[in-house]
Amino acid sequence: MQDYLDNLDINQYLPSAIAWANNIFLAIIILLIGLWAAGKTYKLIVGLSKKSPHLDDTLFRFLGSVARYAVIAFVIIAVLNRFGVQTTSIVAMLGAAGIAVGLALQGTLSNLAAGVMLMIFRPYKVDDFIAAAGQFGKVTEIDMFTTILQTFDNQQIIIPNSQIWGDQIINHSHYDIRGVDMHFGIAYDENIDAARKVIDDVLAQHPHILKDPTPFVEVETLNDSSVDFLVRPFCKGEHYFDILYSVPEQVKKALDENNIEIPFPHRKVILVNENAVAE
Repeated sequence: MQDYLDNLDINQYLPSAIAWANNIFLAIIILLIGLWAAGKTYKLIVGLSKKSPHLDDTLFRFLGSVARYAVIAFVIIAVLNRFGVQTTSIVAMLGAAGIAVGLALQGTLSNLAAGVMLMIFRPYKVDDFIAAAGQFGKVTEIDMFTTILQTFDNQQIIIPNSQIWGDQIINHSHYDIRGVDMHFGIAYDENIDAARKVIDDVLAQHPHILKDPTPFVEVETLNDSSVDFLVRPFCKGEHYFDILYSVPEQVKKALDENNIEIPFPHRKVILVNENAVAE
């Protein structure tokens, strides 16, 4: 009789035990396959960066991480579903949590979206000199949320990507050859051709100014007290600031040596004797 009862208990719980064992086995299989698929998905997306050299590797690593975590999330839901957990409510909770997090991190998500756009269109890259969001400097790092600049006086400026993407971006390093705009004025009494020759000689002697394209030296404006030249020599990008800050001094000295006056504002004051006017 006791043997019969023991066999009856075993037969009663055996199907449930087998079902649980199958679920555990299948859950382990799903988990292993899912983790393998998540890793392969990440490597596949990151590997696309080699086929798209014009896009930044950071973008593909970010997209690969997003895809990997998405696969892992689906795997976890599938595992829970094997044990009879109502995954519909879990998905709804995750969706609500995602909305809440999105609302709380609006600024961060806008920086992320701007970072993705910067990675895709690449208006600048590391080591470029740019002016953006009211700042100017050398780009030292670009990530999904910020761009880091180094100024000439060695300050580090961290700019949120949303401020850069939503504003004007000037890339001073995009072209290999740069024109350097400068203005010089001479007095009306001076000879324009003589002044132009002096400026041309200064530009011709500068070691970093290119002969081709030819420097542009022409009268631009007839001001109230001066004749103003627009001077635009051309150079390689790395010599831009050397020319910008060295040529004006050299032109000033050359004009002085040739006795060509550089005018400065004058004000004429007329004094009226009120007593003489009254008489």
